[in-house]
Amino acid sequence: MTAIKHALQRDIFTPNDERLLSIVNVCKAGKKKKNCFLCATVTTERPVQVRVVKVKKSDKGDFYKRQMAWELRDLAEVDAKDASKENPEFDLHFEKVYRWVASSTAEKNSFISCIWKLNQRYLRKKVEFVNVSSQLLEESVPSGESQSVAGGDEDALDDYQELNAREEQDIEGMMEVCEYAISNAEAFAEKLSKELQVLDGANIHSIMASEKQVNILMQLLDEALSEVDTIEGKMSSYEEMLQSVKEQMDQISQSNRLIQISNTNNGKLLDEIQFLVNYMDLSKGHIRALQEGDLSSSKGIEACINASEALLQCMNVALRPGHEKLMSVKQQQHLFTELRDTFSRRLTNHLNNVFVHQGHDQSSVLSQHMAELTLPKHSPLHRDLLHYAKLMEWLKNTQREKYEGLSRTYVDYMTRLYEREIKDFFEVAKIKMAGTAKEGKGNKFGLHGSSGKLTGSTSSLNKLAVQSSSSRRSQSSSLLDMGNMSASDLDVADRTKFDKIFEQVLSELEPLCLAEQDFISKFFKLQQHPTLAQGEVEESDGVVPSRQPPPGEYRHFISSTEKDMVRLMMNKVFQSIETELNSLITLGDKIDTFHSLYMLVKMSHHVWTAENVDPASYLSTTLGNVLVTVKRNFDKCISGQIRQMEEVKISKKSKVGILPFVTGFEEFAELAETIFRNAERRGDLDKAYVKLIRAVFMNVEKVANESQKTPRDVVMMENFHHIFSTLSHLKISCLETERREAKHKYTDHLQSYVINSLGQPLEKLNHFFEGVEARVAQGVREDEVSYQLAFNKQELRKVIKEYPGKEVKKGLDNLYKKVDKHLCEEESLLQVVWHSMQDEFIRQYKHFEGLIGRCYPGSGITMEFTIGDMLEYFSSIAQSH
Repeated sequence: MTAIKHALQRDIFTPNDERLLSIVNVCKAGKKKKNCFLCATVTTERPVQVRVVKVKKSDKGDFYKRQMAWELRDLAEVDAKDASKENPEFDLHFEKVYRWVASSTAEKNSFISCIWKLNQRYLRKKVEFVNVSSQLLEESVPSGESQSVAGGDEDALDDYQELNAREEQDIEGMMEVCEYAISNAEAFAEKLSKELQVLDGANIHSIMASEKQVNILMQLLDEALSEVDTIEGKMSSYEEMLQSVKEQMDQISQSNRLIQISNTNNGKLLDEIQFLVNYMDLSKGHIRALQEGDLSSSKGIEACINASEALLQCMNVALRPGHEKLMSVKQQQHLFTELRDTFSRRLTNHLNNVFVHQGHDQSSVLSQHMAELTLPKHSPLHRDLLHYAKLMEWLKNTQREKYEGLSRTYVDYMTRLYEREIKDFFEVAKIKMAGTAKEGKGNKFGLHGSSGKLTGSTSSLNKLAVQSSSSRRSQSSSLLDMGNMSASDLDVADRTKFDKIFEQVLSELEPLCLAEQDFISKFFKLQQHPTLAQGEVEESDGVVPSRQPPPGEYRHFISSTEKDMVRLMMNKVFQSIETELNSLITLGDKIDTFHSLYMLVKMSHHVWTAENVDPASYLSTTLGNVLVTVKRNFDKCISGQIRQMEEVKISKKSKVGILPFVTGFEEFAELAETIFRNAERRGDLDKAYVKLIRAVFMNVEKVANESQKTPRDVVMMENFHHIFSTLSHLKISCLETERREAKHKYTDHLQSYVINSLGQPLEKLNHFFEGVEARVAQGVREDEVSYQLAFNKQELRKVIKEYPGKEVKKGLDNLYKKVDKHLCEEESLLQVVWHSMQDEFIRQYKHFEGLIGRCYPGSGITMEFTIGDMLEYFSSIAQSH
């Protein structure tokens, strides 16, 4: 590297009056290694310029050439990458960042050190050095110190020191005293040497003159040492005295410490005793209440509650370490365990007896409620049992097995009681629906037994219901039936009676379920935070277990939350409600399929009410399941009406008139609007409306196409006019499109029927002018039509003569009679059609006159009758009939 340095100095930098101070062999980072040299140089002329020069070997390899140079004052930052580890990489930040990799870390450090020294010497704006070890950099540079680079070597920077301002002033003062200081340096140096010798001599004389004072100082020091010895003797005697005092104080301190430890131990022992006495002592009154307290009176129950809570506190007290080894503590714990077991047995037996006793009382009043459609109220039972709610909570926290056994006992008992009550209740509801039960009578389906159980199977009841309903109307009502019956025949009173019965059933079930669920939650304390039993696995995210207790068997399922436990208990207690409701719905649907409309509205309202109270309640879930069945029956009812429309047959011998399913739809809509007024499930009715009206439209067209006696246009006109009138009257918003469509069809077929009918009275005249219009359409000029052989003036006069006023009136009279035969009386469209025919006839008359004027100009040919005559004909014919 030294040879390269000298070669670069000689070949490159000396010709440019520069000195090379440091060199490093580098290549660019991240690229193929193309080595070059970075050189730190200074100029030999003032002002001194410092540069970093990049030197690269020529492609032939014979000599070095200067490739790029940067001024050191443009250098902003030097980044050595890592100050603690050896790393050959470094960055120089000029106008852009240059990244280099040195051949060795030593070369990199030497180059960075030289850059730092040059920066300190020549630059006012200091370069920032990042990740550079402090050992490479000089810690400080004396203020005003001057350095220079001499001999073309880096070490010259360390040997040279610049004079400070004080030194410069002293030298200038001496040089002013000696005028020859500049001209004769040797004489000036000799003079300075002599003056230095004179100063050294004066210093020696001064030292020798101070010997006396030194001796005096030594004497004083000797006296001070003797005084110190005296003081040390006294201090030794004092120390011996203090040592004896120290021993006595240590003995006193030891005694005090033992006394303090004893007091502390006594205090702690007293605290422990007080703790055990306060928290593990149960009063004699509480013990007596737990052992023999009266569980049938309010005062006795209150005493037992207080005693059980005190016992629970004693059993749950957090003992301190070591307490469990004390014999007294063990005895108390054994006593508490015996009291807990004794009281839990007494409480369990008593509550079992209460369940049975209350059950007998409830059964005795059951027959009183069966005469009417009401369910017995269990509020007295709930009120009596709620007195034991706190004891049940105590049992739940202390004896989980007995608590669960009581819950199973209660559920088993209530299941049998509710099943009997609900079954009898629904039997009465079915009899009332069928209309066979009379108040005070009950030979076949009478009340028997103390429980008031209804005899007779469900199948026979359903059969009887169907038979009794068929005496009033057919087994399944339909739009066709409604169209053929009057309002009285539809037996609206029966439907209203069914609606009231169904509402009564739901109104009785709703408070019963809510009251029982509220009681279970309060009595069994299941509305609190989840309590997981031993060995229980809590399901993630509180998902309700999909498995349910098998029918006829109650098993206790421990779920993730106590709400699930309430739901499981309610499912068992009221397991017959959903079955009985579905059976009642099936019976109502057999009696009259339109009962599904009432049931859908009522059931939807009760589901909505239950969900507002508690969306997760048993009542909400059960009614929601039943609502699915009701909705399915409603859809089946609509599908049945559509199917009966498609199967309708018309008589070939009589005119069609208004089709029965058209009038049936009107009455269905009026009934549905009454039932679904302000109902929550209005959307279901709107969907049914759309299905029914589309079926009505389709089957009207089908019947019109198949009609032989009545013209197709008459069937379409009359029925769509009736549909339009119905929809306009009812103002059903979802059928607005169908209403406009019905009006359009009615108008189109009215116009078609009028045009086709008017062609008959003036048949030849119509054919003649149709031929004239055909010639004009083929390109014959209107004024040349009279030259056509078949359409000349003579032919026109001949045709006109065949239709004098009397013949026209006669033809119109026949037309009126024919129209009267086609139209039905209930729709009353005769005058409307006749007026439309009058307007159309006048329009045709004016059209014929216009053709005569254009095609036969100047011929003087006119019709045998005028417009006034026609108006008189139409009016007189209408009045005569």
